[in-house]
Amino acid sequence: MATCKAAALRKMAAFLTVMALVPPAAAQQAGVITAHGISTFGELNLAADFAHLAYVNPDAPKGGEISIWAFGGFDSLNPYSIKGRAAGLSSAPYESILTGTSDEIGAVYCLLCSTLEYPEDRSWVVFNLRPEVTFSDGTPMTAEDVLFSYQTFLAKGLTDFRTVLATQVESVEVLDPHRIKFTFKPDVPHRDLPADMGGLPVMSKAHYQANNLDLEESSMTPMLGTGQYVLEKVDTGKSVVWARNPDYWGNDLPINRGRGNFDRIRIEYYSDYDAAFEGFKAGNYTFRTEASSIKWATGYDFPEIATGQIVKTELPDGNKATGQAFILNLRREKFQDVRVREALGLMFNFEWSNATLFYGLYDRINSVWENSFLEATGTPSPEEAAVLQPLVDDGLLPANILTDEAVMASVSGERQLDRGNLRKASALLDAAGWTVGSDGKRRNAAGQVLTVDILNDSPTFDRVMNPYVENLKSLGIDARMTRVDNAQMEARTRPPSYDFDMVVGNARSGYISGSELKQYYGADTADVSSFNLMGLKSPAVDRLINIVMASKSLDEMTVATKALDRVLRAERFWVPQWYKSTHTVAYYNMYDHPETLPPYALGELDFWWYNAEKAAALKAAGVLR
Repeated sequence: MATCKAAALRKMAAFLTVMALVPPAAAQQAGVITAHGISTFGELNLAADFAHLAYVNPDAPKGGEISIWAFGGFDSLNPYSIKGRAAGLSSAPYESILTGTSDEIGAVYCLLCSTLEYPEDRSWVVFNLRPEVTFSDGTPMTAEDVLFSYQTFLAKGLTDFRTVLATQVESVEVLDPHRIKFTFKPDVPHRDLPADMGGLPVMSKAHYQANNLDLEESSMTPMLGTGQYVLEKVDTGKSVVWARNPDYWGNDLPINRGRGNFDRIRIEYYSDYDAAFEGFKAGNYTFRTEASSIKWATGYDFPEIATGQIVKTELPDGNKATGQAFILNLRREKFQDVRVREALGLMFNFEWSNATLFYGLYDRINSVWENSFLEATGTPSPEEAAVLQPLVDDGLLPANILTDEAVMASVSGERQLDRGNLRKASALLDAAGWTVGSDGKRRNAAGQVLTVDILNDSPTFDRVMNPYVENLKSLGIDARMTRVDNAQMEARTRPPSYDFDMVVGNARSGYISGSELKQYYGADTADVSSFNLMGLKSPAVDRLINIVMASKSLDEMTVATKALDRVLRAERFWVPQWYKSTHTVAYYNMYDHPETLPPYALGELDFWWYNAEKAAALKAAGVLR
């Protein structure tokens, strides 16, 4: 399971990734569009009078508990600080002005607002806030709270987050208690900015100030939000329970019908993956997304599976791949030469790992936009070449980017150490000046040994990393895997330390990409970002990000994104790993879900529901306490 801090950081990134657009049934007066949502390139799927989301059960019962597990521990309930480790779902109490859905790309709809207004060029946006919105303590939310939240994130949010905000927003003005206007700077692309501002998490100004809270600091006192779930119980580092607020202001809102069905969501923490699995079998928690292929293939042989009291199933996952990979720290001088990075990639044998370790469960990742219509394939199309040519002319890219096929992950043979790839990697390191000495170690002209230290905070990854380390040693690299706990991992991979050679992470991407690309891959955030883990600084990438952001149609954006994907892959800052196109889940047979799930979410905590009769049968059988 992904770390809770990573999940919180992704929610922060959502402020900059939520996508903007032109709605269908929008009213337009004097050049100003008034609508119930906004879409990047086209019409919204949902009309202004929609009754509920297409993929939910609007009559799903409320009640019961669902419980999941998380890795490690936690010491904070503030999901928006890099200090401390936030508890799972710490961002659940907070809502944003706009929200997306799980079956539509590039569209967001009013949540805290009833409508939004913006001109055709999207140079500003006004949000008309719902007067009925209250914080979870019953106090009303106003435009002053939105302004306060924006100012707090601007002053105290993540450094890369603040950098992007400061370069895009000209001013923010409260027009009346329920209307707020964001005006954008004239020299930046405006396409995504109304939706970006609508992604702002909103917190109570009065509660924040009364409790002397600090967004930058770790804290066990949560800020006050408008969300459907509130903190019920916490055992620091061990478990946390979020309870559905029966007085939640948005219970009857169409976009919320059939959602938020559980009375409680409980998260149990384990320091060991095997212990977590045993905890699931013992009934300590009830829903598990299985990330271990060996567990999935061989571990689910206990009686409750055979009797159907625990469901083991694969559900469709239409999402693009997560970009999971070994990430190289380009801030290290030894990784500056792309030939070194290519050599490291050649030594990871995915084919052997998939057959021997993963039971053939996975497919290889090649693209930052793998398993989507945005991944670059083959040689550049004429349209892609037209985007890339000016960068070649300006000396920012080599000419072969126009003729070569997109970089693919290396392919290896059946043996763990592929001799052909070993020879290729050896030649690359020789050419890069890292030659083998009498002791079998590779050194540069200064006599420095080429070392590669892979940080690992998950014991289950040992079986993947150890063979890779052995292959790197065969190449003459002084390679090792260093085990750290999750707190050390957080500290060593976050700014300002970046104290690692290689670590498992993600090359992030979105379907409708915008300013978040500056966080992920922009030079300006390379030394301050929690997302630009590799520390990429590429003038060509920066130019392409601006082209993607300025795209005015889906076709333009697709071409520009493919060109960017091509250039990112040529940087070889990663050793791509794997993905699967299904959700592998197991759960105690007391939960139901809609027959047809949306393509972009499993939704177990969102639109699944508790079946009281099934739960009673499990308790009667002694399967659950």
